[in-house]
Amino acid sequence: MTNPYRIDAHQHVTPELYRKALESIGIKGSGERSWPESSPATLTEAMDGTGLAAAVVSVASPGTYFGDIIFTRRLVQAVNDDLARTVAAHPRRFAAVGLVSLPDVDAALRDLEYVLDTLKLDGILLLTHTGDRYLGHPDDAPLYAELNRRAAVVVVHPKRPAATGWAQFSFPDGYSELAFETTRAIANLHFNGMFARFPDIRWLMPHAGGVTPFLAFRLSGMDDINAVRERSPDGITATLKRLYYDIAQATHPAPLRALMEIADPSRILFGTDFPFARNAGVIEQSIAAVEAFEGFDATVRRKVERDNALALFPRLG
Repeated sequence: MTNPYRIDAHQHVTPELYRKALESIGIKGSGERSWPESSPATLTEAMDGTGLAAAVVSVASPGTYFGDIIFTRRLVQAVNDDLARTVAAHPRRFAAVGLVSLPDVDAALRDLEYVLDTLKLDGILLLTHTGDRYLGHPDDAPLYAELNRRAAVVVVHPKRPAATGWAQFSFPDGYSELAFETTRAIANLHFNGMFARFPDIRWLMPHAGGVTPFLAFRLSGMDDINAVRERSPDGITATLKRLYYDIAQATHPAPLRALMEIADPSRILFGTDFPFARNAGVIEQSIAAVEAFEGFDATVRRKVERDNALALFPRLG
């Protein structure tokens, strides 16, 4: 491909040290899937074959916390060091967001300092929930305060809900529950006033915000609750307009149109979820969908495909 320019704001690596650590406690994949091949070499090859200039990578679901915080702390540091090596080896191709040791807030603060000041990675990844706490829990406020002080980029990624006793359905839950998870996290952050209290955090929400655009009217009902109105006085519409969104696995015209109704076009980023997306040709399909979407004019399309990502991840410029 000549003159590649697109930046994929949502790709994943699963370092061997991470896979081995999770296999030691009986976890052999994410959800019902085994780990896909996702080394930096695999990602680079796919990018070269599809004309992507660069990507933002993370180690995401199922995370690092499984009840043993010592295990979490050790794994978080090992993963962050591995991400830093990846970026150092491919400085023009990859940006990376590091992990923190939630639910231990004090450890998470130490991780944050190490990730941003020592490793000089590009932001922090937070899962939609850790243990029994969703994003927005008041106990995590000290972490949000430091992220806010630094005007840090926070990339959110869904993790399958831990709820038990649900009625069973037949299809793999990744088709629906991950999108719902993102919306739960956004709603909880807004309900608890965290977006308003810490306005300088640059939140990047995955998958077009999950189902948030479709629930905008329902979520606006929170504005009628006195306590929420006091914590989030600008209301849900203003909150959603301030967030950043990637469009990984959300490039059908319907969700794109819905996202354009709630989001600032300067805060929408191209993404694919490669290589965790179930459709093998997700990069090519996503590029074609964005090219064909009539809701983007040439200027907005260029922002979505590249310029908006550079605002958050200037390393990739």
